[in-house]
Amino acid sequence: MDVVRRRPTKPAPSDKVVVDRRPSSPKASDALPLPLYLTNGIFFTLFFSVAYFLLHRWRDKIRNSTPLHVLTLSELAAIVCLIASFIYLLGFFGIDFVQSFISKPDADDDPQRFILHEDRNVLCSIPPPSPPKPKIPLNLSDDDDELVDRVVSGEIPSYSLESKLGDCLRAARIRRAAVQHLTGRSLEGLPLEAFDYDSILGQCCEMPVGYVQIPVGIAGPLLLNGCEYSVPMATTEGCLVASTNRGCKAIHASGGATCVLLRDGMTRAPVVRFPSAKRASELKFFIEDPINFETLSVVFNRSSRFARLQSIKSAIAGKNLYLRFTCSTGDAMGMNMVSKGVQNVLEFLQNDFPDMDVIGISGNYCSDKKPAAVNWIEGRGKSVVCEATISGDVVSKVLKTTVSGLVELNMLKNLTGSAMAGALGGFNAHAANIVSAIFIATGQDPAQNIESSHCITMMEAVNDGKDIHISVTMPSIEVGTVGGGTQLASQSACLNLLGVKGANKESPGANAQLLGLVVAGAVLAGELSLMSAISAGQLVKSHMKYNRSQKNFAKN
Repeated sequence: MDVVRRRPTKPAPSDKVVVDRRPSSPKASDALPLPLYLTNGIFFTLFFSVAYFLLHRWRDKIRNSTPLHVLTLSELAAIVCLIASFIYLLGFFGIDFVQSFISKPDADDDPQRFILHEDRNVLCSIPPPSPPKPKIPLNLSDDDDELVDRVVSGEIPSYSLESKLGDCLRAARIRRAAVQHLTGRSLEGLPLEAFDYDSILGQCCEMPVGYVQIPVGIAGPLLLNGCEYSVPMATTEGCLVASTNRGCKAIHASGGATCVLLRDGMTRAPVVRFPSAKRASELKFFIEDPINFETLSVVFNRSSRFARLQSIKSAIAGKNLYLRFTCSTGDAMGMNMVSKGVQNVLEFLQNDFPDMDVIGISGNYCSDKKPAAVNWIEGRGKSVVCEATISGDVVSKVLKTTVSGLVELNMLKNLTGSAMAGALGGFNAHAANIVSAIFIATGQDPAQNIESSHCITMMEAVNDGKDIHISVTMPSIEVGTVGGGTQLASQSACLNLLGVKGANKESPGANAQLLGLVVAGAVLAGELSLMSAISAGQLVKSHMKYNRSQKNFAKN
């Protein structure tokens, strides 16, 4: 133990400890006349030298037909040295074992050997002991208390509570109590009751201990393609719903917005490896052959009654080939559906390309949950463009700004400013705000907000500069109305509000496509309102008014 001597001005009694300077317990190496490393070197050299000498002599005896048991004095001495060195080396490797027997009685006989005496006046810095974890009061039955103890001890894995108990709410309650016991911190404030935990089992969330409450606001009505939609937005950002609502009002007052679906196809891109780049090129040419594509489509489409293969685009990097499959997926977002179809095609291709090594079902050329130029250019999910012409009167009376001010700001902020920042798909003011809020409210995958928020906002003065034309182009909105979180009660209610709950039986895929259009329309409204606030210099004022809590937490 390293001891640091120091002289504090006023050492506290609890800080002053003294090291026990009694003689240390004897070691086995103390009995050696030479240092341990020299002794080891001598015996190692002796062992291998006499072994070589004896082997050399025995070889000569065999050649001369001399009996091996006839020994000279030198051979006899060599055998003795060989045995002695062998015994030493055997004992050396067991020295720790011997040392444990030498030191153990001393440790057992003197349990106070590590207690430091104050009269030695040697000061050491010792960290204070961790405070005991507070006891969290838990209102559980005796049976549940026992289960909590078994979870804490590791006897029952936390993830297996649902299968063992057959009661998802009780499992969440016991897991929650175990977490509080292990951490010493309370989860009070995180709701537990009044939630259907059976609905998320094996689908949405593992090992739940409660649920987070996020307020849902309504923006609208949004007049889109001649129909009105009340847009649900789950957010904790003040001003967001109010701002989007103002944009919806401006669009409605100007006759509504028009939204067009350009493409609809989910992608998955596995990466495969070949022994050579030439072989990788052969598969690339094979896939690009229209006849072979038809065959692969049949194999792919067997995976689902909704999956329909649209295209396969490939890219080579040395011996590696990336295959970007695109397919329609009905009303589902479709990641699992397309992955299953891709797996079927890869298994089929290995019949003709047995040297193909599948490195991964996803090679990031898809590209999922990451900003990527391939999504920005080729699209992924729903590719949508939405436009509206806002009259000059609405710009001045509702948006409190001017047409020329909006056009100039859009050019310098959304276009030039984003280019200066090196943005990838980020040529907009805050598309991600609206996309995230709608995604959370309707049970979409929030992580796919990354590519779904790719958007370019364009503004142009029209009608001799009196009115303004605004559009948003979003090439990769990834949404679905079945599967995942869309089946939860709250999220299902929000989808029902939009009229897109579940699958469309008459026209598969129509509900998910309409949801993509609504997302783009809401983004158009949000862009219009925020840009107007910035142009009019109202951004800080509105956020100070609506995004600052008036609650006095000091009194709580």
